[in-house]
Amino acid sequence: MPFPDIKPVLFSIGPVDIRWYALAYVAGIVLGWWYANRLARNNAVWQPGKPPVTTVQLDDLVLWITLGIILGGRFGYGLFYKPELYASLFTGSDWGERLALFRLWDGGMSFHGGLIGVSLAIVWFAWKNKVRLLSLGDLVAPVVPIGLFFGRIANFINGELWGRPTDAPWGMVFCNRTIETMYGFCPAGLEPRHPSQLYEAGLEGIALAVILWLAVYKGRLLAKPGYVTGIFLFGYGLVRASLENVRQPDVGLENLPLGLTMGMMLSIPMMIVGAWLIWRAWRRPPVAAEG
Repeated sequence: MPFPDIKPVLFSIGPVDIRWYALAYVAGIVLGWWYANRLARNNAVWQPGKPPVTTVQLDDLVLWITLGIILGGRFGYGLFYKPELYASLFTGSDWGERLALFRLWDGGMSFHGGLIGVSLAIVWFAWKNKVRLLSLGDLVAPVVPIGLFFGRIANFINGELWGRPTDAPWGMVFCNRTIETMYGFCPAGLEPRHPSQLYEAGLEGIALAVILWLAVYKGRLLAKPGYVTGIFLFGYGLVRASLENVRQPDVGLENLPLGLTMGMMLSIPMMIVGAWLIWRAWRRPPVAAEG
């Protein structure tokens, strides 16, 4: 199948380009805030407990989470996939090279780095506001797949993070006029590949969102702190590690030990922590409201 010729830039306002990738972040954060706001207002799904924060506190939390996504995602990308970005801080020949790590517009974000950034923001916010940490995580976890869905769709539009070669009838050739103009050639080559970005959008985004919705509204698992967070961590880790088998490994990381990829190595600890949280919450009774 031919890859559609969709330009990464939706439109421009003077010298400022409005990119699909940036809009994906905006959509994920705004819709995630809307969903979390509904959860924070719905006392019934938390009974016999109550929502960990008020809607006013949630507005403050969204700001810190946004910073965690952006900074954690970018710094994590450098740490896990492009360590030379850190080296360039000291070895760059000019300020442009030295500050390459901070050039977000050049692209390059890591989900696992963003997860670390968001986790630190949640820990800090819970400590500052004296709220139950695991319940705060349970409020945030169900909204994350929304951002993952839009992010993976943006990856597809950009023609990046493509899959391994395949002879499946839905295999796509990730080459079009826009990509050739941008790079001078097609980095993915001319062989059909798995559209792994769409697999991830469907499983990390839609399927995981449905599972977490069922956990919240049908299973009433918000009454057990850490349960929903555990389902998200285990579910994402399992999906990501599985899909790494059809996703092309990152450049320079193709020959890691035991046939693993960086995505697998970062997802396995998520699965372990998630399984522990599920086990911990499952064996404990629902938690009543504090105060």
